[in-house]
Amino acid sequence: MRFATPLIEGRLVRRYKRFLADVVLEDGTETTAHVANSGAMLGLDAPGSRVWLSRSSNPNRKLALSWELVEADFGAGPELVGVNTMHPNLLVAEAIAAGHVPALAGYARMRREVKYGKSSRIDIQLEDEAKPLCLVEVKNVHLMRAPGHAEFPDCVTARGAKHLDELAAEAQKGNRAVMVYLSQIGSAGRIGLARDLDPGYGRAFDLARAAGVEAIGLVCRIDPDGIEVADIIPMTG
Repeated sequence: MRFATPLIEGRLVRRYKRFLADVVLEDGTETTAHVANSGAMLGLDAPGSRVWLSRSSNPNRKLALSWELVEADFGAGPELVGVNTMHPNLLVAEAIAAGHVPALAGYARMRREVKYGKSSRIDIQLEDEAKPLCLVEVKNVHLMRAPGHAEFPDCVTARGAKHLDELAAEAQKGNRAVMVYLSQIGSAGRIGLARDLDPGYGRAFDLARAAGVEAIGLVCRIDPDGIEVADIIPMTG
């Protein structure tokens, strides 16, 4: 995934109301950017951090700028982290289409945002007449409290637990159900669960795994020009 236009660098003043961030640009102008991230963003929203923003060409948007990247140091030196949670579905879809996720290769068709369960939409649905239906739910990972070890979630997510429950039901029907955890921290060597931050999610994960839901960890390569899936990494549970 390449950014459509060059990103705009600035310094974070504050993030507030979850979806807003005040940023001072390099020319000294202060502006407000949209934050496409409902999580706690622990360790990523320190005032003064270097950030990069994209500009939308949509004239109807209330805020033209969106927060895309932040520079953070998790113990091995500064690195770029992707904070926009609108990108992981596209990134994973691109990686599957390119054959970079062998466990999800070999399907004839891919569809996105398909209705399933009681009132949900699956991020990616893979279809092939010779195989069971494969439902893929993608989660963005951007929490790191120990070098190399990324974690999900970074706050309580009842919606995330609901997705696990619905995937478990699909697995019990005979469909293939897969959770993909995508780290937008490039230094991640493994992904685990932040069970202390959301014990309920941990319990739902364990039940889903017991029901046959698969879990795949992926890590991104990130630079100011774009983001792409770089590798498969272990899920530590």
